[in-house]
Amino acid sequence: MNAESQNKKKEYAADISSIKEARIRIRPFIHETPVFSSETINAASGKRLFFKCECFQKGGAFKIRGACNAIYSLDEGEAAKGVVTHSSGNHAAALSLAAKLRGIPAYIVIPENAPKCKVENVIRYGGQIIWSKATIQSRESVAARVMQETGALLIHPYNDGRIISGQGTISLELLEQVPQLDTLIVPISGGGLISGISVAAKAINPAIRIFAAEPKGANDVAMSKAAGKIVTLPETTTIADGLRAFLGDLTWPIVRDLVDDVITVEDTEIIEAMRLCLEILKVVVEPSGAIGLAAVLSDSFKQNPSWKDCNSIGIILSGGNVDLGMLWNSYKK
Repeated sequence: MNAESQNKKKEYAADISSIKEARIRIRPFIHETPVFSSETINAASGKRLFFKCECFQKGGAFKIRGACNAIYSLDEGEAAKGVVTHSSGNHAAALSLAAKLRGIPAYIVIPENAPKCKVENVIRYGGQIIWSKATIQSRESVAARVMQETGALLIHPYNDGRIISGQGTISLELLEQVPQLDTLIVPISGGGLISGISVAAKAINPAIRIFAAEPKGANDVAMSKAAGKIVTLPETTTIADGLRAFLGDLTWPIVRDLVDDVITVEDTEIIEAMRLCLEILKVVVEPSGAIGLAAVLSDSFKQNPSWKDCNSIGIILSGGNVDLGMLWNSYKK
């Protein structure tokens, strides 16, 4: 490893040590989620696929990992002030649940267009909801106001080393469950999930490939990788409500250096992947969670000669919080 690579490694917000520490810290509060496979889906993809079912995680998504790591990293004085975040759903619910487990208040800024099922999760876990407009700017300004009024500490949905480290525990589990994996396909939005997974997986197996799966209507990561810098979009249009955020200054260096490529898919492909998860795996997966399967089944993946030797592929089913009305509508189309 040259000096430049060593310096880049040191600059990351998480490393294999912080991820192993997170695993010990959060173990009492989370599930070790199962891995599913299907010969039918393997035949359709031409690969051996292994689905890490974070849709069965507490709170219905992987987010509880990072949330618990952040909450239980606080000292008593910090924790007493409570925490605040802004999120469209799964992080909001996870932080509410983690705060409830520790017995501290959670102030949750939620955009007015958040899915109903995810808002209901926040209420179920005791988070105090403060509404914002749908823009990132509104979410951040409302969160700043709440912090000033309450003294609560901000736990960012993804641009936080504690969050990244917590999400990275997925790699530790998955590569123990299926050691032979040569590729991982991970949903990407703000990059917290894929950053933690990439840091841990590459530390365990430097040769493993990491692909980000992204909707074409929110393809800022593909554009960022091509440009060599963070690119944001004036608007995003995708059924995958959990994949509309943009990279942060802590997640971008990891995505830039450790994510091998980005696979973009259409919303129709995401809906079809949701359908396969339900009909074949018998698992309800939200659009953001199904995008990894959509990516591996896409023509762009199947026809790319540089990816033909990706044979044992881990796919992160990142969450299962889906409005049943939307799922039914997708079936009727």
